[in-house]
Amino acid sequence: MFIAFMTLVILASAALTGGRFSGFAQLRVRCSWPIMAALAVQILITSVVPGAPKPLLVGLHLATYAVAGVAIWANRSLPGLVVIGVGALLNAVTIALNGGTLPASARALAEAGFPVDTKDFENSGVLAHPVLGWLGDIVATPSWLPYRNVISIGDMVLLLGATILVHGVMRTVPARVIAHRFARTTDQQRGRRSEVAGYI
Repeated sequence: MFIAFMTLVILASAALTGGRFSGFAQLRVRCSWPIMAALAVQILITSVVPGAPKPLLVGLHLATYAVAGVAIWANRSLPGLVVIGVGALLNAVTIALNGGTLPASARALAEAGFPVDTKDFENSGVLAHPVLGWLGDIVATPSWLPYRNVISIGDMVLLLGATILVHGVMRTVPARVIAHRFARTTDQQRGRRSEVAGYI
């Protein structure tokens, strides 16, 4: 729910900075159905059948990240998708190295109001000897935000990428300014290279 809430916040920020939702009508996303399937599987293994055999749940959990990786690569030309891919990769590698679970901080879980110890499968949970534990869910979201949760560095990178994507697609004022400056800098660099080539 926290990610869904933050998605709404990102959309609102884009609308308030001159963005237009009509930009989504022109968006062409490849491999959209595998993304939806991966999300559905993550909901299934964490909320519907968390008591199923752990090897099966772990395998499905890792598979969802593999599917997401393929979809991100197919859409890498979209603004922010590479950043989203980096965030997903940080989570995926940490999960793979910890047997299918993203390590979580007991302190952060308690602060966010989640049980520290559970027998059901969790996509993140407290581990005795986590690998790359600092890349796990170690930060509790602020108490003044609704739908409190624990998030990782990878999640933060994902949210940054989502912000870049939404603002880019909706053509907000900040996105247009950055795009204009980037284009101008690129043109200047090409001009310099042309001048250098002319002297050779």
